[in-house]
Formats: sequence, C-alpha cells, structure tokens
Amino acid sequence: MPPLPIDHDHRHATGGDRGAGERPAHSESAVTQGSVSPVFPTVREVLALVPVRHGAPRLVAGDAGLDRPVRWVHVAEVPDIATLLGGGELVLTTGIGLPADDAGLRAFIGDLADVGVSGLVVELGRRYVSGVPRVMAAAAERRGLPLVELRRATPFVRITEAVHALIVDAQLTELRATEEIHQRFTELSVEGAEPAEVVRQAAELAGCPVVLENLSRQVLAYDPAGESAELLLDGWEQHSRRIRPAGRTAYDPDSGWLVTTVGARGQDWGRLLLRWPAGGELTTGGIDPAPAGAHPESVESAAADDLTESAPVDGVVSPRRRPAIEVVPPTRLTILIERAASTLALGRLIRRDAEGLERQIHRTLLTALIDHSRPVDEVALRAKALGVTLERRHLVGVVVRHRADDPAEGGGPGPDAGPEAGPARLRDLAEAVGQALREAKLTALTSAVDDQAVGALLALPDPAAEEKALAAFAAALRRVRLDADPARPPAPRPARPVDPAARTVAVGALRAADPASRPRPAGPAVIVAAGSGVGSLREARRSLVEARQVAEAARRDRRDLPYFRLPHVGLAGLLHLLRDEPRLQTFVERELGGLLAYDAQHPREQLLGTLRAYLEQGRNKSAAAAAAHLSRPAFYERLARIGRILDVDLDSVEQCLSLHVALLALDAVRTP
Repeated sequence: MPPLPIDHDHRHATGGDRGAGERPAHSESAVTQGSVSPVFPTVREVLALVPVRHGAPRLVAGDAGLDRPVRWVHVAEVPDIATLLGGGELVLTTGIGLPADDAGLRAFIGDLADVGVSGLVVELGRRYVSGVPRVMAAAAERRGLPLVELRRATPFVRITEAVHALIVDAQLTELRATEEIHQRFTELSVEGAEPAEVVRQAAELAGCPVVLENLSRQVLAYDPAGESAELLLDGWEQHSRRIRPAGRTAYDPDSGWLVTTVGARGQDWGRLLLRWPAGGELTTGGIDPAPAGAHPESVESAAADDLTESAPVDGVVSPRRRPAIEVVPPTRLTILIERAASTLALGRLIRRDAEGLERQIHRTLLTALIDHSRPVDEVALRAKALGVTLERRHLVGVVVRHRADDPAEGGGPGPDAGPEAGPARLRDLAEAVGQALREAKLTALTSAVDDQAVGALLALPDPAAEEKALAAFAAALRRVRLDADPARPPAPRPARPVDPAARTVAVGALRAADPASRPRPAGPAVIVAAGSGVGSLREARRSLVEARQVAEAARRDRRDLPYFRLPHVGLAGLLHLLRDEPRLQTFVERELGGLLAYDAQHPREQLLGTLRAYLEQGRNKSAAAAAAHLSRPAFYERLARIGRILDVDLDSVEQCLSLHVALLALDAVRTP
C-alpha cells in the first residue's frame, strides 16, 4: 500500500455505525450542572471510546501525557508529517511509511513532540507485528508523548468519526452554555441584582466556589457551591494575597483560582475569584487488558527509574506516580466570571430609589446639588417655588443618621420586625427632622439622602446665626424624638458605685425580664453632623458631602455632642469614613502590600506588628522593642527586614508618616 498524505480517512473508507458507547451524553447546559471539563477530549478519554477499545489498545509510553487535549485526529503514513501539523492532533498510523533506522524513528518522535501533538497511535500488523520498536517507545517516554499500540485491525474512519463527533458535541455544549451565561447575567443586570445574588448565580452556573473581595482582600460576598464555607474563608486575606495571576483576567494554576478584576470607568474596586478544581483523575473506561508479556522491556531503564509501571488497569499500563498535568479552565468559565464582574460593576453604578412621592422634589433638588445633575439656577428657582429661598443665603449642610445601621440596635425595632423596619425607621427619622426644623423656625431643603441618613440644607440669613441655628435644631430634634418615644427616657446614672459582680447579675436578670431593656451602644442613638457653612448655592455640595462624611465617621465617636463637625472626627474618623474608597485601599496596598504579602507567607513572624510598635512609640526603637517583647538586636533586625521589603527608610519622618497613615487606614478598612 503506497504512503498516504495527512488528513482524512482514505484508508478503511467503509465507515460504519457508531456504537452507543462512543459518544457520552451531554446535558442541554453543561454549565448549569457545574461541568468544568475542557472543550476538547483528552487522550485518556479517546482511549475509552468504543472504536478505540475495539482495537485492543495498549499504552507503551508517555503516560504523563494522557491528559493532553485532542484537538483533532489525523491519519498519516509519511515520516515528515510534523511540518503539516499545528499541535493538539492525535496521529493514527500503521507505520508503513516510518523510517527503518533508529535515528529516523527518534527524529520522527522528536518532531511530533516539538510540534505539540497529543499522541501517536500505531496499528500493529502491517509494519510492526509484535510491537513498536523499543527505540520508538523510549523516545516517546523521554518526551512524554503518549504512544499507543492497537493490537487488532481497526477502521480508522470509525475512530475519527467518534472523536470528531465528541469534539463537535463539546463545542456545541460550550456554545449553549455561553448563551445561557449571557442570558442569565443580562437578566441580573436589568433587575439590578445585589452582589450576593450575582455571586450565587455565578457559583450555581459554574458549580465552583465564587468569592467577591475588595482591594484590601476582604470578602464582600461568597458562595461555597456546596462546600464548607468555613474552610473556604478561613485565613482568606493571607490566602488571597498569594493569588497573583498575570493579567486582568487570568488563572493561577498554583492556587487553582480563576481571577478577574471588578470595576468600571477606570475605577477598580475589587476582585472576583472562582476556584476551578483542575487536575482531577480521569478514567479511561473499559479498555481491553493487555496480554501478559507484551513488551515488558518497551521502556528504557533510564526512563523506568523515574516512572515505574504497575499492573495494567483497563488496558492502560499506569505508573505508580503520575506527574501533574497543567491545564487551564474552559473558556466558558472565563466568560462567566467576566460577565459576573461586569454585572457587579454595573450594579454598583445604579442607585435605586424607593422613596415616597412626598419627598421626591426635595430629594431631587438635594441630589441635583450633590451630583451636579441640574443647573444651580434651576435648583434655586424650583426651591423658591417650594418656599425655600436659597439665593443670597448662608447655607449649611446637615446630615442626621442613626448610629447603628441595624434597626434592632440602638433602640430600633426588634429583629422580628420584618423587612419594612429599616425603611419605616428612616421615614420616622425624616419626619422628626422636618418637625425639628419647623420647631426651630429654620428654612431648609430636607429629605433622605440614602438608606440610613436624612439630609438638610439650612438657609440662614447670615453666618453669625450658624452656631445658634445648629444648636437650636439639635435640641429640637432631641425633644421631638423624646416626645415620640416617651416610654424610653434616658437611663439615670447610679448615685453610688455598684459592685461589678452584682451589676452583672442585675443586668442579666433585667435582660431576661424585659428584652427591650438590652443595653444600647454608648452615645446618642442619633448623630447630627454639619458641614462648613458656604456663601453660595454653587458651594452647597461641599457642605452636604462634608456633613455626610462627618456623620459616617462620628459613628465611632461615643461622645454625647449636640452635633458633630469636621474637627471632632480627627484623622482616624476621616480614614474610617473613607474605608470603602478604592483609592484609599489602593494606597494601603501600595504602602503595605509587600509587608502584608510577606506576613501571609511567614505567619509566625508578623512584621506588621513590629512596624506598628515602632510607629506607635514615636520611632523610639528601645521603647518599641520593649513594647513588642523583643530583644533590641532582634527588633533592629526586623526593622531592617521591613525596610528591605518595603524599600523605605524607617529613619525618614516623611516615609514613616506615610506608613503610619497607611496602618490607620488598614485598621479602618478591617473595622466594620
């Protein structure tokens, strides 16, 4: 028989029906069932097909490559076929056109391995009767190229039909899965789904755990996909810092996580991670066992020293130790995680407003001032039509909010009040603010500005009335709230000291007798915050934004002040109110990221604590060493190591100031 060129099955053209076991059943949506198999079948899976099993296959060499994907199947009988291949092919041959000398066979195997073929299948009987030459098997073993003998005559056309049908079916399944991904996340985007729901859907589609984190490696949402949430999140920050894929969307094979960055408009604010359990064992199916004594010496001793054989399993001689094969997640998982990230980014941009119509105009005008969505002259004109004159007035932004977000805390409704407790509490607060403004005889635009706070823009006749007006408003608000809840007066202070043990018993008994008497957080339940006064409506946004920031920061301040202003909150408060700002998180990562990564890899050292002690002791090394409970030489050595890791001079006041601010920011980010 003359040599045949590469490509389709010119030999054995009789074809034939495929067996029922040749094509595995595919569901309508492999993604829905959590399938993570690659699009292309592996050599191991091809060997399990019925037409291949019909040929009584035996693996002679290259067990390490059994998990290589098969992109296509080619029949070839020429020795220089490698120049016509593109990689990923499974080559079928009878060997009639292969070189007769050892050097030629080595070169043939080397060329196939260099081009990246998935494997070589040789049918015995035409050129090789009892088995392939030892030199061919040894060369294939050295290059990790699977070399399989077919000990029974087999129509190659049936093999190519079965494998190509498997590939086409897998690609069709991939296409259907991708279509489902796009449809599912389009619906989530239109519905404005919450991050937790987006993450849940992603985990359901992938069948893998999914985690959403911010830039400081804190978990914002997660779904373990049926696995243990405790194991998934245990030591997450340190584990996450070791996941460093190359690119905006990439797979980290060392950790097994597929990662993409989440953000929009050039502002990245988090990462979405999907754990793909690659490297699982694949079975070869029921391949006929090899006869005893068939080529016991087919692998040279040099290769056998590194890869010893065990008894044949399903016709394939398996090694006692199989090297790991690096694989990448299927394309559909990359598409899935990127679509999920886009949905999360879009949802962050959408502000959902469910406020009643009675406050809509006030809300529209306050929002317009904050967002610059309407011309200032139009805002002034519409406010004047409402009876609120903003032109030629001294304007002060005020924000009132509850100290605790949870309605069950700070004197709000109990935990069984239902989902309406939060909106009802905000509505009551808005009404109280409006009534306090009327009692204090103040003119203002007022409305809820978010789910937790009520804003007001006071319009005063002159700057001199600012402090008096704020004090009057705060006193009126306190009276209004006390009148609205007369059953809960402020608790009287004890006239004499109380024994701590007796107090503990009394408090426990009081809690058991009356759930409403649970102790509340120190400080007032409602915070009043004011921004700096401004002289024109064009500057009103600055005062409103400042008041909102001060109110957020003042939640950590337990002083009972009538109202808070920017000087009251300090640097720690300022950093706390900016803790969700991606730029602050980026600053922390830039300043301390290297040290945090080092601590994650060396959990026993914890150099961050050493740096904290040094900075908190005013850069006094002796005092810092004592505070850290370390000898001075050991402490000095740690400082030197910190300097090398962060590439900073710890004797520089400016650089230490930057590090100290970063530490405070890190504390703010880690503190809810």
